[in-house]
Amino acid sequence: MAASPQKITLWEFFQNLGKTFMLPVALLSFCGIMLGIGSSLSSHDVITLIPALGNPVLQLLFTWMGKIGSFAFSFLPVMFCIAIPLGLARENKGVAAFAGFVGYAVMNLAVNFWLTTKGILPTSDAAVLKANNIQNILGIQSIDTGILGAVIVGVIVFLLHERFHNIRLPDALAFFGGTRFVPIVTTVVMGLVGLVIPLIWPVFAAGINALGHIINSAGDFGPMIFGTGERLLLPFGLHHILVALIRFTEAGGTMEVCGHTVNGALTIFQAQLSCPTTHGFAESATRFLSQGKMPAFLGGLPGAALAMYHCARPENRHKIKGLLISGVIACVVGGTTEPLEFLFLFVAPVLYLIHALLTGLGFTTMAILGVTIGNTDGNIIDFVVFGILHGLATKWYLVPVVAAIWFAVYYAIFRFAITRFNIKTPGRDSDVASAVEKSLAGGTTGKSGYNTPAILAALGGAENIVTLDNCITRLRLSVKDMSQVDSAALKANRAIGVVQLNQHNLQVVIGPQVQSVKDELVTLMHTVQA
Repeated sequence: MAASPQKITLWEFFQNLGKTFMLPVALLSFCGIMLGIGSSLSSHDVITLIPALGNPVLQLLFTWMGKIGSFAFSFLPVMFCIAIPLGLARENKGVAAFAGFVGYAVMNLAVNFWLTTKGILPTSDAAVLKANNIQNILGIQSIDTGILGAVIVGVIVFLLHERFHNIRLPDALAFFGGTRFVPIVTTVVMGLVGLVIPLIWPVFAAGINALGHIINSAGDFGPMIFGTGERLLLPFGLHHILVALIRFTEAGGTMEVCGHTVNGALTIFQAQLSCPTTHGFAESATRFLSQGKMPAFLGGLPGAALAMYHCARPENRHKIKGLLISGVIACVVGGTTEPLEFLFLFVAPVLYLIHALLTGLGFTTMAILGVTIGNTDGNIIDFVVFGILHGLATKWYLVPVVAAIWFAVYYAIFRFAITRFNIKTPGRDSDVASAVEKSLAGGTTGKSGYNTPAILAALGGAENIVTLDNCITRLRLSVKDMSQVDSAALKANRAIGVVQLNQHNLQVVIGPQVQSVKDELVTLMHTVQA
């Protein structure tokens, strides 16, 4: 923000790419809840159980909710091809997003041209369409490249945008220069890419299918591999890549739903939600979804929080109570676990490893028990909407039992480890406790509730910050001089953790209010630089 952007490494690129997934996934989660409520309350079984819900006005409302909720599922690739260049672009983000849509449409038109030239299209023969994986995309008959195709488009458009958004053309062509040139060059490049897609796509499809085969061949341990891997990748910000592969590609399974071939665990689940002839949900898909998180999210991490509270010095418990309670609420209600996980990640990495293994074991346990609760967050909302409201067939009644067991296991492991090895979790260290109390009691706070001037100072001031962004719980920064960053001061001002990725890039874990903190920091930086 304050200086010319530094060249990012491949690691940082994949972190940023994963971050861009959050925009469509957040909408997908909300639309899933809308679809889940609408489909469940308009089902024959629920109406039989609660006849009052059969009121025509209510049924129209529930049907409307289902239709609105199906939006994200119907246009998922389009959302990704727009969100990726929008999130990655440093300047002129609107132009990048517009070019993302242009590139995706042009690529599919070029694929249609290739298929038509080869004599495969036009056709309505279902066997030919299936053999060539042809679907109707934005009204265009094209090869269904799914989310992976949209990601490829988004990355290419981002690279074109970064290279050409400030290009200067000769005076005679100046009208087409600058940001106007981005969608123009995108049209040409993606038109050429679309000609190559039919030739290389079988290789991509084979690779994804091989990954799916490896995971599925692991049987009931497949969900554990996924759940543990996702937790282990989370501190590095790379978990979104693995999650997207399982949720949206063949790696998460392939199934025929309502006459259409659907790929990915989450898309299969949402297709079944919106299909009127489907009853129940596929266990092969839900085993990678919300149900697997529920033992750790609804039981385990609250148990760990209680253990940390009981292990704190008696005189310090009231000082950390608010921190732990807010973390539990964020976890149970919002499905956001980092405010709790980062309380013990840095002081006891072995505890975090145990947490990752127990999370993966929760995925496998739910799969073995035959629970079928989908969606993305693993919170109490998913439990009610996609479990209880869809009847006993989801086996939702097993979730509280397993969550209670996980609560007891986490509590016992964390209390033993903290006391046996004197792990400095919140409240165990008098200096840390007083720092927490001081940060809560003093300082100038904005609407976020954080002392953003102190946070900015701890980051080395506005002049030390090169780029500033955020994901769901973290500030993501590039700085000129890492030695000017005071991690202790950041933690004293309620930062849950500080992750230094390399000599210029770091992440500051804030929690659910990170967007407000980032916005206040941006405003403060502009004021300082003015």
